[in-house]
Amino acid sequence: MKATLVFALHFGLITAALSACGNHTTPTTATVFPEKAVTSKIAPSKIRTGAEQTESYLPYLKGKRIGMVVNPTSVIGKQTVVDSLLKVGVKITKIFGPEHGFRGDASAGISVDDAVDAKTGIKAVSLYGKHQKPTTADLADLDLIVFDIQDVGVRFYTYINTLQHVMEACAENNKEVLILDRPNPNGFYIDGPILDPKLASGIGLQPIPVVHGLTVAEYAQMLNGEGWLKGKVKCKIKIIKIANYTHDMPYVLPVKPSPNLNTQQSIMLYPTLCLFEGTYLNHGRGTLFPFTILGSPALKGKYSFSYTPKSIKGMAETPLYMDSLCYGLDLRNYDIANIRKEKALHLQWMIELYQAYPNKADFFNFKLSKQMNNIDKLIGVSDFKEQIIAGKSEKEIRASWEPGLSKYKTMRKKYLLYP
Repeated sequence: MKATLVFALHFGLITAALSACGNHTTPTTATVFPEKAVTSKIAPSKIRTGAEQTESYLPYLKGKRIGMVVNPTSVIGKQTVVDSLLKVGVKITKIFGPEHGFRGDASAGISVDDAVDAKTGIKAVSLYGKHQKPTTADLADLDLIVFDIQDVGVRFYTYINTLQHVMEACAENNKEVLILDRPNPNGFYIDGPILDPKLASGIGLQPIPVVHGLTVAEYAQMLNGEGWLKGKVKCKIKIIKIANYTHDMPYVLPVKPSPNLNTQQSIMLYPTLCLFEGTYLNHGRGTLFPFTILGSPALKGKYSFSYTPKSIKGMAETPLYMDSLCYGLDLRNYDIANIRKEKALHLQWMIELYQAYPNKADFFNFKLSKQMNNIDKLIGVSDFKEQIIAGKSEKEIRASWEPGLSKYKTMRKKYLLYP
């Protein structure tokens, strides 16, 4: 996991005809373009993202008015996919930005306005502001939507919600979506309870576990195949698969996927530590180490490690316990190889910190701060906090996730594009 497994494709290789790729149509209205033979300049063992395989999709973009659903993770080598495609004459008419915006400079949960991108002069429509779903007017002057955003494989990470909204809008307006697939850094395991539909929200829309084990393209196929799009519409999608990829492969992201997932350590710990957004603890927001440290002023005397959250523009302007000394756990040096070995959420930290917290009535009380979320909506079920309060063991809590989790794992197999 030391080296970044992303390699740029030189644009001198992009002239191959699309017809040479071959198509395979799945029952979920997806056309999958098989990854092409790797050229002699790129070793066969190297992962190539969908975006990098320009030879597989540039001919398909030719002459079309393109809308791009992108953010700073949408790169080919060191360039954004928008800049790269503009250079070779692709007609990008509109850009759509998810949470944090197209340029990735908005903090978590902050509404983003429509704008004109200063660098390209292209209209940038926010899908995390006045509306989360493209309107008919937004799509009227487009022939094709390209979706290229790096996900981290967790239900409450909002980019898969953006995918759903885009697919619904495109299905309703007879537009096609081309998905440039990317690896899932947490794709090697599946864990957590299945979301109770009664708890569906902006941090979880569909009945999937916390860690879902899918790439964006695989999830798109599941949305179609399970009839989860609003009105059970089906979106026509094409997929550029990742080359030389399996779910079990370690993958180090070349670009931070959002402002507070700024290290590989944070990305690997995120599935577990984001659950602490539903507690009266700071989880590193307001520091340069979000999702790797946990603490509260109330834990003074319980832990020796301490830190002070500060206002950081673009990351956390008003973090919980701002300018107050917090005490708790330092997981910056936690061996994330344990996660790959155990393939499970680490519930023991939640159990430990609840037991250590002096005023237990406050621990899950999300009414105490606007910086907190409802733990029920984060974990996806209403009995988790009661289990923690009752002192249930990790084994007992996990047992309550069945048989839903096992049923999901079986259902998931229908939509896999990779081993």
